Amino acid sequence: MIGDKRDLKKTDGGVPRIAASSYLNTAPLIWSYIYGSRRHDARLLTDTSPVACGEMLGKDLADIALVPVIEYQRNSSLLVVPDVCVGSRSGVRSVVLATRHSSLKDVRTISLDTSSRTSSVLIQIIFREYLDIEPVCTTYLPDVRAMLEASDAALVIGDPAMTFPRADLHVHDLASLWYEYTGLGFVFAMWMAREGAGEVVRSVDLAGARDEGVANLAAIVERYHSTLGLPREELMSYLRDNITFKMNDDMSRGLELYFKLAHKHGFILSSRPLRMI
Repeated sequence: MIGDKRDLKKTDGGVPRIAASSYLNTAPLIWSYIYGSRRHDARLLTDTSPVACGEMLGKDLADIALVPVIEYQRNSSLLVVPDVCVGSRSGVRSVVLATRHSSLKDVRTISLDTSSRTSSVLIQIIFREYLDIEPVCTTYLPDVRAMLEASDAALVIGDPAMTFPRADLHVHDLASLWYEYTGLGFVFAMWMAREGAGEVVRSVDLAGARDEGVANLAAIVERYHSTLGLPREELMSYLRDNITFKMNDDMSRGLELYFKLAHKHGFILSSRPLRMI
C-alpha cells in the first residue's frame, strides 16, 4: 500500500502537509510525493479515511487534504483545487451498495461505511429522490457481513468495496446508479485547503503530481496487487476506466446537481458555488 502513517505535527521548515487516504483510488494523486519528483516537496499523511482527512484539515493538522466533496458545503472556510479530483464518469466499482434483496425497492435500512460522507449522502439522495424511499441509516465499520446482519443493505467504499465476497449478494455501483438516474458523472473527492493557502497549494503542484502518478500506473498496480489480492489487469482497468482524476463539464454538472439535491433533502444548510484556490 502506498504511503505510511506519520506524526501529524507541523514539520520544521514549513514543508506543506498533505493528507489523503491510502485507498487505491487516491494512489495516482499522491505517488509523486512518495516515489516521484515531488517526494521532497511535501509531507504526506496517509493511512487515514477520507472522513479523517477532512477533519485533519479542519483542525489545522494538514495544509491540503483530499476531502469528500460534501464537506465543502459544511465548512465555509474551504476552497477547492480546480481540475483535480477522484470521480467517475459512469461506473466506479469502489463505492457500492450490497444487499440480499433483488430489488432496491425492498431496502428499508442501510448500514453506512464510517469512512464515507459523500457516498453516504449520495445513496440517501438516490433512495429519496429517485426511488421515493427514505431508508433508516446507521453507521458501521466496513464489514459487509456484519453490516448486513444489522440492515437490509450495506454501503462500502474504497478498497474494502472491491474485495468483499459477493456470493448471494446483489451489488449496486453508486456511480452507475447516479448515471442511470441523471446521465451525469460523479465527483467523490477533491483537494481542498483553507482560505489564504494559495501559495502553499501552488508550491506542491497537485495537477502535476496527478499527471506523474497517472504516468506510473503500472508501478502503482504492482504495489497494490499483493495488498488487495486482485489481478493486475483488474486493478489497471479500475484506474484507467473507472476512476477519473480530471474534472470535465459533465462531472461539474453532476457535482452541482448533487449539492442541489443534498440541500433539498436537508443534508446541507445551503449550496454554495465552488470557490477555487
